[in-house]
Amino acid sequence: MTASASAAGDRDPGAPEDEYQPDPHRWRALWVTLVAGFMSLLDVTIVAVALPTVQKDLDASPAQAQWVVSGYTLTFALALVTAGRLGDALDRRRIFLLALCGFVVFSAACGAAPDITLLVVARLAQGLAAGFMAPQNSALIQQLFRGAERGRAFGYFGATVGISSASGPIVGGALLALAGDQNGWRWIFYVNVPIGVLAVLLGRRLLPRTRRSGRGQVDVLGVLLLGLGVFALMYPLVQAESGGLARLWWMFPVGALVLAGFVRRQYRLVARGGKPLLDPRLFTTVRGYAVGAGVGTLYFIGFSGVWLVFALFYQHGLGFSPLRSGLAVTPFALGSAGAAVVAGRLVDRLGRLLTVCGLAGVIVGLGGTALLLRFAPLDVAPWIAAPVMFIGGVGSGFVVSPNITMTLRDVPVRMAGAAGGALQTGQRLGAAVGTAALPGLFYLMLGRSDDYQGALVIALGAALVMMLASLALAASDWRRDRRTREPHRKCPEEVANDPVHARQG
Repeated sequence: MTASASAAGDRDPGAPEDEYQPDPHRWRALWVTLVAGFMSLLDVTIVAVALPTVQKDLDASPAQAQWVVSGYTLTFALALVTAGRLGDALDRRRIFLLALCGFVVFSAACGAAPDITLLVVARLAQGLAAGFMAPQNSALIQQLFRGAERGRAFGYFGATVGISSASGPIVGGALLALAGDQNGWRWIFYVNVPIGVLAVLLGRRLLPRTRRSGRGQVDVLGVLLLGLGVFALMYPLVQAESGGLARLWWMFPVGALVLAGFVRRQYRLVARGGKPLLDPRLFTTVRGYAVGAGVGTLYFIGFSGVWLVFALFYQHGLGFSPLRSGLAVTPFALGSAGAAVVAGRLVDRLGRLLTVCGLAGVIVGLGGTALLLRFAPLDVAPWIAAPVMFIGGVGSGFVVSPNITMTLRDVPVRMAGAAGGALQTGQRLGAAVGTAALPGLFYLMLGRSDDYQGALVIALGAALVMMLASLALAASDWRRDRRTREPHRKCPEEVANDPVHARQG
């Protein structure tokens, strides 16, 4: 290791990091960031079950009500990479706490909104605050932990990501049931306020400061190019339910061109010795980063969309209440939570194989659920499917947490915020594609046949195709990793005398 902190900004991504001194408060600090992260990710899905009530209480059109969900997702994704870079350059603790304060204030504003316009504006601001907060979570794990402890910490982080995404409908349904139909949706936002205030107070005491190293420059043009590119890709998706895909298709090639310009600028900055917003060497020299980003993006396309499909099937097809609909997918959330914590302890030993097994489990679980809901009697099918959904949840816990660990574990701490922001941007883009495409496919099939079970099977089948693509990428990386790590088959004497093997040992 190097003792020079001042030179940290000039090293390559794979260079050694500064000497590590364990923070005595690191585990308590981790729980503060996880609570805040849980709130921000839960708010992606928790509002979906309340949209009909919001639309009725505020006399909003379907398109206006949809912006309560899609607007949050849009600004969340736009902020991630820039927020991560600012955290790396300045002080992760300060940015995290400021963003958390903003999240609390805008949550209260959402709950108190007197009309749909102010609610949408408050949700856009809330999503921006969440986007500034999110990359600091993974970056603080990089900063606070090393070795096996980092794997455990990312295991808890992965469990938070999985549980928050899967439990949104459950928590939203429960809050609506407790608060009542009349303005009960407001408590979905108000509940963030006391939890957020407590997290701010604890964070001020427990979170470590980031050592400044003169890397405060931010590529403003890069921020604009990345923001415009991500916006162009996501805006048609968040407008999908109001015909955005057909009306705004031209934004996809425009977004791709703008992002190509962004990548070219980042390479030029590196060549000139400048400070890029997102160092392209993350994808070319940091082991596992590019593959992990691809695996995560493909997985979230399928993973994020299935919850809206299940909600539509249970509530509209079977007449379930929001709470009962949420309880029907609880086995998946429970399996994911338990497996993610265990996976954090196994990832150092099993590596990418853990992700491969997890993806296989998700495919078996969701595929089996689709078949049971298609062919079993509808009055018992959701409960018969519960054990199979639990298997899918266990598989998911072995995907999200280990993939985050393997994607970020070799990233230098000085680049951890930008790397975490880019990884989550890919996941948010994947989630936007999934939440637009899968319900759209569900409605398309439903319009042709009025067969809720058939529409469910087709939509889940599309999700499984993306998960199979993620599995193929993960399996390819696992095989490549085995070839590079295992010595060629030799007799014991040859292996012992092999200088390459001796160095590896």
